[in-house]
Amino acid sequence: MDPGVFDIGLFLKGALLGFSIAAPVGPIGVLCIRRTLARGMVSGFVSGLGAATADGIYGAIAAFGLASLTGFLVSVNLLMRIAGGIFLLWLGWKTISRKPQDQHQEGDAPSGAASLAGNFVSTFFLTLTNPMTIISFTAIFMGVGLVNDGTRALQPLFLVAGVFSGSAAWWLGLSAFFSLFRRHLTPVAMTWINRLSGAVLTLFGALVLFEIVV
Repeated sequence: MDPGVFDIGLFLKGALLGFSIAAPVGPIGVLCIRRTLARGMVSGFVSGLGAATADGIYGAIAAFGLASLTGFLVSVNLLMRIAGGIFLLWLGWKTISRKPQDQHQEGDAPSGAASLAGNFVSTFFLTLTNPMTIISFTAIFMGVGLVNDGTRALQPLFLVAGVFSGSAAWWLGLSAFFSLFRRHLTPVAMTWINRLSGAVLTLFGALVLFEIVV
């Protein structure tokens, strides 16, 4: 195949992979749901895009066979996991302690640039704190028959673009679905949502640190 021709097959494989990676419930999903309920669909979707971007970067490193960069990221895996666990604990505490009046203040400017940037960066960072994702991508890409032999320089881009698109599609659907319930939430209900989601984030953070210790 001409290296400049768009490979729809690779793109669709990447999209399916990206969708399946994003779909399982985890700390990113909890954050996106809570932010959608608190600030609206845009906030939840932008949060998901942070995770999709990080997955795309790790996918690109694996697809292009950047062994030296992969080795470095795997070598700092422990430090990054510790940072991710601590960050999750902080996010959990911050979410639990959020008051209803803070919630309304957030909703006043759901599309503020600074707020959206913070949403994106937080999920981007959390996803990056698991460098071992590269190993998973490498194994999966080999399974779908991607060989980066230098003669098809653009082929890995199609696969990575698919991964990002599939992941973004999941976050768009998730944020759109939960935005339907936002108007019906009372301050009391939002308080309990904050407490529950904060507790879940704290649990995820504690589990990350516990796995490191044991």
